[in-house]
Amino acid sequence: MALKKFSRLWTLCLCLVASRSSKIPSITDPHFINDCVEAHNEWRGKVNPPAADMKYMIWDKGLAKVAQTWANQCKFEHSSCLDVSYGCYAALEFIGENIWLGGIKSFTPKWAITVWYNETQFYDFNSLSCSKVCGHYTQVVWANSVYLGCAVAACPDLGGASSVMFVCNYGPAGNFANMPPYTKGQSCSLCSKEERCVKNLCKNPFLKPLGKAPQQIDFSPFSLALLLLIIF
Repeated sequence: MALKKFSRLWTLCLCLVASRSSKIPSITDPHFINDCVEAHNEWRGKVNPPAADMKYMIWDKGLAKVAQTWANQCKFEHSSCLDVSYGCYAALEFIGENIWLGGIKSFTPKWAITVWYNETQFYDFNSLSCSKVCGHYTQVVWANSVYLGCAVAACPDLGGASSVMFVCNYGPAGNFANMPPYTKGQSCSLCSKEERCVKNLCKNPFLKPLGKAPQQIDFSPFSLALLLLIIF
């Protein structure tokens, strides 16, 4: 489905930096998940001017799987499915995407997400325009993007043996042209009745993730024998 009325401000962020730790986290690592969610929500709650309707983000395993699939491709470009209706993820018509490239030893989710957020200096809220790259920032603070999934992959061909690509996907997608990322106003003043104000964000206690990454099944000799009996 072509978006005739909107154009997305897809941008890439190249950050080649020096290193500290060499372990690549998985999308099931609770510390990695928490770091991604917390960093996004921290910056979303600190936008200037304040946001009246900024949603509290939650982790979505399905989006994380989408992010991992694309990160594993090690292509420093946005996925071609982003502008295709339900092309990336069956649970959402369109999703957003941010990409960071750098050294694993310096990488942390908060570092990469802060780099994206710092593009705020290039964004003019009044004119809804960027003086330099700022599409990562606007996606991070897009009020209605409430679902988040991120992943990291080793990509030695994109800069060196320690290079990694960090991908975050967002749902619903943000970065529609000529639209503000959020509504200016007193923090939480436009939260719905079921939402409560948490660190300047509208948090819905009933919001649930949309999808799950496939679960691995471990077979013991007993369970395998039982399965064979059922089949035959």
